[in-house]
Amino acid sequence: MAVVQMVNHARRQVLLVVDDRQENLEAMEALLEQGDWQLRCVASGEAALQCLLEEDVGLVLLDVQMPHMDGFEVARLMRGNPRTRFTPIIFVSAIAQTEDAVLKGYSTGAVDFMLKPFDTRVLRHKICSLLEHARHRQELRALTEQLEQARAFSTSILEHAGEGILVVGEDGGIQFANPAIAQMLRYPVEALLGRSLVDCLPPEMGAQGWHESAFHQHWRAQTVYRLHETSLVTCDGQHVPVALSCAPLPSPRQAMVLVIQDMTVVHCLHTQLEALAITDPLTGLLNRRGFHQALANALARTERQGQQRMAVLYLDLDGFKRINDSLGHEAGDQLLRQVGEQLRASLRPYDVLARIGGDEFTALLDDLDHPEDAARVAEKLMEHLAVRHSVEGLDFTVGASVGIACFPECGRTVEGLLRAADMAMYEAKRAGRQQYRFFTQEMNGRARSRLMLEESLRRAIEQDEFRLVFQPQVYLDSGRLRGFEALLRWQHSQAGEIGPGVFIPLLEETRLINRLGAWIFRKGAEQLACMQQQFGNDIILSLNVSPVQFAMPNLAQLLREAIEAHGLQPAQLEVEITESALMQDIDAAREQLGQLRRLGVLIAIDDFGTGYSSLAYLRHFELDTLKIDRLFIANMLDSPRDAAVVSTIIDLGRHLGLEVIAEGVETQAQREWLVAHQCAIMQGFLVAPGLPIERALALPAQLDWNVLTDV
Repeated sequence: MAVVQMVNHARRQVLLVVDDRQENLEAMEALLEQGDWQLRCVASGEAALQCLLEEDVGLVLLDVQMPHMDGFEVARLMRGNPRTRFTPIIFVSAIAQTEDAVLKGYSTGAVDFMLKPFDTRVLRHKICSLLEHARHRQELRALTEQLEQARAFSTSILEHAGEGILVVGEDGGIQFANPAIAQMLRYPVEALLGRSLVDCLPPEMGAQGWHESAFHQHWRAQTVYRLHETSLVTCDGQHVPVALSCAPLPSPRQAMVLVIQDMTVVHCLHTQLEALAITDPLTGLLNRRGFHQALANALARTERQGQQRMAVLYLDLDGFKRINDSLGHEAGDQLLRQVGEQLRASLRPYDVLARIGGDEFTALLDDLDHPEDAARVAEKLMEHLAVRHSVEGLDFTVGASVGIACFPECGRTVEGLLRAADMAMYEAKRAGRQQYRFFTQEMNGRARSRLMLEESLRRAIEQDEFRLVFQPQVYLDSGRLRGFEALLRWQHSQAGEIGPGVFIPLLEETRLINRLGAWIFRKGAEQLACMQQQFGNDIILSLNVSPVQFAMPNLAQLLREAIEAHGLQPAQLEVEITESALMQDIDAAREQLGQLRRLGVLIAIDDFGTGYSSLAYLRHFELDTLKIDRLFIANMLDSPRDAAVVSTIIDLGRHLGLEVIAEGVETQAQREWLVAHQCAIMQGFLVAPGLPIERALALPAQLDWNVLTDV
């Protein structure tokens, strides 16, 4: 807080004597040597002006008649300088001055005339009085400057404070509003002034009027009023969640000050945390806790609205353990994500689906007409799961065993219904798998429904729910930053962060990736321009192109438009293509790659080594970069076969003049192995995950390997 302080008087003021005659100066020096001032004596007007510029002079005793520059000229110049404009002047002369001369002296700023000889006591008295006056003037000026600084300081705080601040009079009228509260309530500051605070309160707080409100009552009691969770009403009638504190201002100001914190972000974060707490991170479905809540809510609803039929389905995958054990947990996770998508697509939009652990899923079918409807859904789920699933380049067929428990026949509680459905599921497994069983034997049948995830994706594109994050790529030998890979993320307005493994396959299936791809190119080029300013022109941005996008005839044109719009060099962009995209039609792929090559962008093969044709297409296509699949990197320290594959790809790339990037590097041991085998570039969680653009720009251009820790 700015504080106004009194001026320090310890330093004595300067008394300046100006006379061209040396004997006069010596006489004045002898006369004025003793006094509460510092004496300065000079012999010309020029010297006097120099002294006035160098020191803070409190009073000038100025001879009128001097050669070159007389006293009147000195006084005139002093009044023309802001530094000496108000410095008092006493003209001293041995010759009586005419009335015109005296008037001229006063007009140039003199405060007095004294004729020699003069009474010493009178002179000293005048000097003391004028120096005291000058000192008071300096103090006043200093205090005025300090007050202005304090005012500017307080104004700056109020204008730039993140919290909203209101001053409200005893009548409830707003007397002051800072920009933060104006922005919060979507009013211009001027529109808030004079408005009643009641207009900005929700109905439950302002319905009784100002004088009956809690704000006025606390002001009358001269007590502080705090609300940790309330809301204010914006100009368009929207409610903004806020926390506020209200305190009376000191007398005589009959008013109070409100400090208001916008809690919108906090509420959003709270909502996201609640969503994360009930969401399975692998599939994006509800987890066990989330399903329990959904089922409990449905049961409570039936209590209020009367009996209605529901069913709980308990589903366990057949043969999942074999796939997980043979291909590894990452492949198993990929399969679970595919299963989750298929199950979701087979249910109605308002049905509830959850992954409650391992390879077990549950579904809540609400508002059924007959118990047989649940059996129809179970048949549909098993039918959709029976299609072939592609995992790690291999095709698998999975089945499912489903148990069904109906409300109210099989239970009236969350635990009772889940236990009944679980028991029915094990009965289905004992019956030979790929079966469904009711908890009771009287129910069976078949039904159809489908969840329109495609519509969710369309809305996500329209509502700008997608964003890009950037994972750094680093040269292994030097730690120098090569560039970034742009990764797509979906922040769903209700479900929160949705994994790319969930939405990207659906984007490709519905061909919405073409529409979103143009946005990715434009946004990526825009962010690359920012990276170029931060890291220089050598920085490279890698953009993933799906098989669907790779088949677009205008792919090169879209990239060209993005590059030219931001003044980039084509070689700063690298296009990542999968093996499957290349091998669908070799002739078309060769033509598309030719267009990209003529454009000048770099071309990389993503997940190299996982396809059956890795070596075959190297003969057909002109490439720049090979990216080693993360699965090989994850296992190379424990698997001699994977280590041999990685080493071979590195050697192959070096002999073909291609850059090789190792993906998914998470430990220092993996990095050191890659360095020892002369791999050029790495990316992975050891350096950083995908970062928002602000954090990506904050990365150092040269990494220190010693400060990195294993994931």
